[in-house]
Amino acid sequence: MNKSYCPSLTEYKRRKTRVVNIGGVPMGGDYPIRVQSMTTVDTMDTLGSVEQCIRMIEAGCEYIRITAPSIKEAENLKNIKDELNRRGYNVPLVADIHFTPNAAEVAARIIEKVRVNPGNYADKKKFEVIEYNDETYQAELDRIRERFLPLVRICKEHGTAMRIGTNHGSLSDRILSRYGDTPLGMVESALEFIRICESESYYDLVISMKASNTQVMVQAYRLLVQKLDEEGLQPYPLHLGVTEAGEAEDGRIKSAVGIGTLLEDGLGDTVRVSLTEAPEAEAPVAKALIDRYIHRAEKAQPIKPICNVPIDPFQYHRRATIEVENLGAQNVPRVIADLSRLTDVQYADLKSVGHLYSMLLDKFNMNDLGADYIYTADNPITFMLPNGLKEIVNYSSWQKAEHSEHRHPLLTTEQYLSDQPRHAKINFIMATINDLTSEVLEKLKTDGTAVLMLHTTNEHAMPELRKCFFRLMNNDVQVPCIIKREYGQLTSDEVQLYASTDVGGLLIDGLGDGIMLGTELLPEQEKGVWLQTIDALNKLSFGILQAARTRMSKTEYISCPSCGRTLFDLQETTAMIRKRTDHLKGVKIGIMGCIVNGPGEMADADYGYVGVGKDKIALYRGQTVVKKSVPADRAVDELIELIREDARWIEPVVLEE
Repeated sequence: MNKSYCPSLTEYKRRKTRVVNIGGVPMGGDYPIRVQSMTTVDTMDTLGSVEQCIRMIEAGCEYIRITAPSIKEAENLKNIKDELNRRGYNVPLVADIHFTPNAAEVAARIIEKVRVNPGNYADKKKFEVIEYNDETYQAELDRIRERFLPLVRICKEHGTAMRIGTNHGSLSDRILSRYGDTPLGMVESALEFIRICESESYYDLVISMKASNTQVMVQAYRLLVQKLDEEGLQPYPLHLGVTEAGEAEDGRIKSAVGIGTLLEDGLGDTVRVSLTEAPEAEAPVAKALIDRYIHRAEKAQPIKPICNVPIDPFQYHRRATIEVENLGAQNVPRVIADLSRLTDVQYADLKSVGHLYSMLLDKFNMNDLGADYIYTADNPITFMLPNGLKEIVNYSSWQKAEHSEHRHPLLTTEQYLSDQPRHAKINFIMATINDLTSEVLEKLKTDGTAVLMLHTTNEHAMPELRKCFFRLMNNDVQVPCIIKREYGQLTSDEVQLYASTDVGGLLIDGLGDGIMLGTELLPEQEKGVWLQTIDALNKLSFGILQAARTRMSKTEYISCPSCGRTLFDLQETTAMIRKRTDHLKGVKIGIMGCIVNGPGEMADADYGYVGVGKDKIALYRGQTVVKKSVPADRAVDELIELIREDARWIEPVVLEE
């Protein structure tokens, strides 16, 4: 199998693409990775759209997308563009098209770029399974060509660029019937349209493969690059995005896991971070993700090339490991909280890692984000830990401290190779890539108590850690591995994005049995500040595991970022739904502003809340509508009732302190 999808797995090299000129702001080639976002104001509100565009430009947007659901909105793009130009702004505009080829054909004559979704540009989705033979399938392709060709010719005539934007949730019935709900189906959906463009010698294309599931999203982009090369098609620039990422820290973590993973491998020429927030809040997040790579090639330490890639980069398989207590094998990845900078841990301090002590009841309650292990370095805990929580200490301190079932040593590789006493069940070994010598690997092969804690100081961290995993796999070493990362004096936003990229990128490939975000590089702080930092890192660890789809510990909200089609206040509604349902561990709820982003876009959701008219909501179970026109003031109650019917509702528990 051809596993090639990027210029290098060990050296930071950006993929070389065609240059696509978009209104004087070129994309691809050696040009910078561009930032973009999408307006949320009604497209017919010319001045409102212009004012929002200006806020977005000032926040860092280099392209602005505006929805054009019908001809009248497409025509009004001229008024928006003219008013922006009159005020001195020449940002390229992109018309967002779903279902309406006639609107696309109007917009393509006015603005610099059109986005079409191949899943609904020439198809009406009926959620039907259709049997095709080669002849009937070709007839469908001929029909699509006839529908799509006029737009291609208009774009070519007017020098208008086009994004062919596949969405995981809105694949056509035809694609689903032949390829299934898969990354390959997403790629083939785009290739059908790309082939038509190339047959007309039209190459001003940008391609995207968006999904709210980060694993699917990453696999689809990788597969697209491989298929373009395999088929001899042009190396088109890539527009990166995790669709319906959500709001606040969850939306940022999820975006970084998907987008950052691809940026690490040199893929991506423009980024849109889809948050359920004002669009001007998206650009700084996209810019922070992009800016990390500006000097990556100069700063990174060289990593030797990989001779054998032991994973399938286009499909998720978790690395096979032995089970060491509750680590590895079929266990969910574990979270290790770093308390090593605290010298005198008290009962109450464990609240920062999800274990809440009640003085009244003299017992601990663990919330859904309760750490599995704590690392205390040379400051062992002096009291009995809550049931289920285990402690890791440095080997020298473990030797001196009272040996208990729930206290485990952390050894260097030198200590590991010695013959000194160890824990009977679990021993953690700290290792970098240079520590994975043949002697260490041989010993690990037959050790049923070893758990590696892999870390790196390389700027190109994720690829070096990935190579560690590949070395283990290629040497048939099946010990569980914890991914350890630490960051110095960065902003909390940068830590959130960088950790999500570095750890999430490995988890997406099935690599890693746990996560530890270290504090050793952080400056000295007051104890209260340390506890806040530990709390934030613990929540971030669980957030990364959830975003990478490897451990579901809280309710997931798949909410669109809003646009001019939205039929209710998306931020307010999302907050309201979250307030009443955020205790439903592992339940996925889609919150969509309109029917365009309805059942398709929330393909991954268990339940859906979709705007279908003014103050009217449709409720979905999966992709099936079960209540078609619920008044907005009753819709959340009806959603909860639907969850009750499926026996998935639990009453929220108030923990006593």
